[in-house]
Formats: sequence, C-alpha cells, structure tokens
Amino acid sequence: MRTIKRRVARLGLVGLAVVAMVLSATPASAAKSDGYVRGYDTFKGDWGDEGEMGHGIANHNNSNAVCLWQKILWAEGATEKNLSTFDKADIDGHFGANTEYATKSLQARWKIGIDGVVGKVTFGRADDNLRYSSGSSARGKVLNLTYRGKDWSFSARRDSNGIYSFYDGNGHRRNAGYKYNTCD
Repeated sequence: MRTIKRRVARLGLVGLAVVAMVLSATPASAAKSDGYVRGYDTFKGDWGDEGEMGHGIANHNNSNAVCLWQKILWAEGATEKNLSTFDKADIDGHFGANTEYATKSLQARWKIGIDGVVGKVTFGRADDNLRYSSGSSARGKVLNLTYRGKDWSFSARRDSNGIYSFYDGNGHRRNAGYKYNTCD
C-alpha cells in the first residue's frame, strides 16, 4: 500500500511539473482572439503574435487595432494611394484601399513581404520601433512606451492587464481593440 501511495504522489508531482512547463511556455503576448492588442513581460515581440488585418480580410478591419496600425503608418510617413504622405486625417480605423496601399509602401521600405496585410511579420516588425519611456515591464504593471517612426513618434501604453492604448488625433486615449472602432 505504501508503494502505491508513493507512486501516486510521484505521478502528482510529474503532473504539476508538466502543467508548470506548459504555463511557462505561453507566448509573451496574446493574439487577436483575446480582443485586444496585448502583451506581457518584455515589450519586444508583443505585436508579433497578433492576427491579420487587411483590406478584404473578413474580421477586425474596422477597429481600434486598425487605428493603432494607421498611427504607425502616419509615424512612418508611409505613402498613401494618391502618393501623398499618410496623415492624421487618414486614421479612422477602417482598413480600406488607402491603408492597404500605405501598408504595402511601408512593407517595401522595411523589405518584408509586400502583401498589404498586417500580420505577424509586419506588426512584429513595427514593435521593433517601440522604446521604453517609463514604468515597468513586469506583469500587472503599467508600461509607457514611445513608437519612433521615420517621420513622427507617438506614445503608447501597456496597462496593468497588458492592453495597449494610444492617443487618437483628438487627444483621447484609445484601447487597441479588435471588436470596436471609436476612432472615427
């Protein structure tokens, strides 16, 4: 009987170890199924696991996550469809033909796949331009960052729940969510 109890106890410890390994192997940030552009721990790589956004892609192309991407296009001075620079008036949360064109122009400059889709590679490349401003990158803490584009910079914040936010063109802080658009 004592041998059986020891084996059960060992199996329990092995089970706990497996659970701990699985939990520790989770990625640094959360994908769009979570509903927000989100990250944890170090901010490098936070956006590299986000879902796809693009003109003609079914879901989430009218959202605050698109607004965040458009803010990046503005900061990078990407070229829009009429060959002018993507400007603040273009930040409306709608991933239309103009945003697609500007995305392709930025992808060409960054020398990554030119498809007009913002996915793991493109969004992941964008977070290379995030710089620490203040706060803590520890879970449950607020982290203030600056996105430094080719032409402009803007403030981004990762709140204590890991949700990214940014200021819109009217000075209002917006959470970068996939399921709603409060930018237009």
